[in-house]
Amino acid sequence: MQKLGLHQIQTQKLSPQQIQFIKLLQVPTAELETRIEEELELNPALEEGKENLEPEDLKSDSESEQAEDDFDGNEQSDGDLNLDEYLHSDEIAGYKMQGDGPGDEEDRETPIASSSTLIDSLFTQLGFLRLDERQTLIGRQLIGSIDSDGYIRRELEAIVNDLAFSANVNTSLEELEELLKKIQAFDPAGIGARDLRECILLQLERKDQHNPAVVMALRIIDDYFDEFTRKHYDKILKRLGSDDDELLKEAVKIITKCNPKPGGSGSGDVKTQFLIPDFMLVNNSGKLELSLNSRNAPELKISRAYSEMLDTYDKGSKKDKKLKEAATFVKQKLDAAKWFIDAIKQRQQTLLKTMNAIIEYQYDYFLEGEESKLKPMILKDIAERIDMDISTVSRVANSKSIQTEFGIFPLKYFFSEGIATDAGEDVSSREVKSILKEFIESEDKRKPLSDDKLEKLLNIKGYNIARRTVAKYREQLNIPVARLRKEL
Repeated sequence: MQKLGLHQIQTQKLSPQQIQFIKLLQVPTAELETRIEEELELNPALEEGKENLEPEDLKSDSESEQAEDDFDGNEQSDGDLNLDEYLHSDEIAGYKMQGDGPGDEEDRETPIASSSTLIDSLFTQLGFLRLDERQTLIGRQLIGSIDSDGYIRRELEAIVNDLAFSANVNTSLEELEELLKKIQAFDPAGIGARDLRECILLQLERKDQHNPAVVMALRIIDDYFDEFTRKHYDKILKRLGSDDDELLKEAVKIITKCNPKPGGSGSGDVKTQFLIPDFMLVNNSGKLELSLNSRNAPELKISRAYSEMLDTYDKGSKKDKKLKEAATFVKQKLDAAKWFIDAIKQRQQTLLKTMNAIIEYQYDYFLEGEESKLKPMILKDIAERIDMDISTVSRVANSKSIQTEFGIFPLKYFFSEGIATDAGEDVSSREVKSILKEFIESEDKRKPLSDDKLEKLLNIKGYNIARRTVAKYREQLNIPVARLRKEL
């Protein structure tokens, strides 16, 4: 049975401008330039350029902090437009981040090195086989199926179908296998393998077959690959009918030197990525100075031409319907440009405010860079310091990094849980991980330490930690279990 009733509830909805600010806040410096270029293309009232402003023309911090609340997305429904905000574009502060310099790097052209891709190299080698047109087409199809790491993961049956449907070439698995073997003889060694086992075998087959260690390595990978991946060396020796530990060590050394991703060494189309820090921190005679990276953040301003369009409307006839529609469109674009510039400014201030709070909290660490001086710190600690929501701090910490005198670190690096010690103090989980790593690095690799033994060692050190936590930290450090750390 349905009933009608009245209920009073409180809800909070985000305005389009608040949503825009949230999206900008979580964008790292490396992507900010792209986001600004998109906005410049969409909004002709937004321009890139520098405006010389006096210090008194800039907004104060308290005024800027209220920018988000001052956003008003409502359009005026009456005939008159409020032109005061838009007629003086010089009052709109240009967007400039700390760290800008007068250098001429932007005007300098960077030379681009020319290089061939892995696929181009393989196509060239295919040409040396002197195949007929049909076989060349099949060979190119096989090469085109090679992934960036050098493997063919697509089933050969599927490639047969691809050739039949897309190129009208009928072939067989046998013919495909024969051509694939020729391609697997190309450089780099291991190219065109269908799995890791085949990749290593292809590389071992090119080595000196008169070397007993190479012969043993081939037998291990060919016949006992599963045992090798599990490091069951005793079983391997037994099944090989050998007791020569030194020869086994040499064979294992040869195997581990093989390239598991042959495509990586010959791929010219892999772009080198550079980590662009969002913050720079300098220790100036014991005083820490923080600034924002401004390399990918051009200056922005309101278009004077669009402001003058509204000025023209103000002097013209208010009854002209087409002129009124044009003025409304111009005002919308000016509003959007102003909101975007304000959001960029607020992003800058929020980033600096949050990072300054992190530096104050971890001041001892940032002075010297000693990991042991990192305090336990969670998002809530910083959120309370800057009087902002935890989600805001999370967006700042996500995908952001800081350049210090002792390296570049993601902001997430400074957040960690607290672990209680016997002395009743809280230490950072990062400190515990560092000690755990030291234990594992100094262990006897013939008898590696189990998680239970690592737990007991940490407890002796005074860290109250459970075995499951040891396992969690070990996995976070990308360290395998004891069985897989075993060496001869």
